[in-house]
Amino acid sequence: MQKKKDKIYEVDLYKPIHKHFTNQGYEVKSEVNDCDVTAVKGDELIIIELKVRLNVDLLIQATKRQKLADQVYIAIPKPSYSLFSKKWKDICHLIKRLELGLILVTFLKSTTKMDIVLSPAPFDRKKSMQQNKKKRKKLLSEIEGRHGDHNIGGSNQAKIMTAYKETSIHIAYLIEQFGPLSPKALRQMGTGEKTQSILFNNYYGWFERIQKGIYGITEKGKIDIQAFPQIIEYFSKEAVQPQNSKTEIE
Repeated sequence: MQKKKDKIYEVDLYKPIHKHFTNQGYEVKSEVNDCDVTAVKGDELIIIELKVRLNVDLLIQATKRQKLADQVYIAIPKPSYSLFSKKWKDICHLIKRLELGLILVTFLKSTTKMDIVLSPAPFDRKKSMQQNKKKRKKLLSEIEGRHGDHNIGGSNQAKIMTAYKETSIHIAYLIEQFGPLSPKALRQMGTGEKTQSILFNNYYGWFERIQKGIYGITEKGKIDIQAFPQIIEYFSKEAVQPQNSKTEIE
């Protein structure tokens, strides 16, 4: 467990790092031409930049050192928050993306130790995209499912108009215009493959089951969709009377 310390300085990180690389056969020197730590073995040059916290300035400094060294590490005290958190995973992704190494220094009761969490390595962007094929497919599907651009980029408090919500509005509008309809009739009118699940799950409380396989719109639905006039206008231009609308309810 990392001990509490009133103040940690960059010099406090040095000793365990010096010891580690010396044991690996490197000649270690500190404060050489503005580089915090250098480690040399044969023709190989490693530079380690020490900081008490990870920030943009440290990353910029480290990437500039890549012009000089075969490998560059950044070294920081082990953070107090969980290394399994999304925040930490995102930080590690950025460090990997910059092809840097990462050293964490832990301050214990009787000693100080260091761990190489990430080693410098080329970032394989094609492999990264291959590993995220499902997320890419989901993103493209969401883009394809939206009609127009009804959100403002950078919004973090406003409610987001999603493809799911657009489809729900489309379904609600058609039912309001033409009366209770079946999922099949709605799909024929262009509401898409998720029509059945949207009606069944009724996430917004806009739909009600009139009889087996036939759905109507609730008062809440009629009121709520009026808040989206631009989307309603778009769908109204494409709306076509369903062929079997007169016989949907027998």
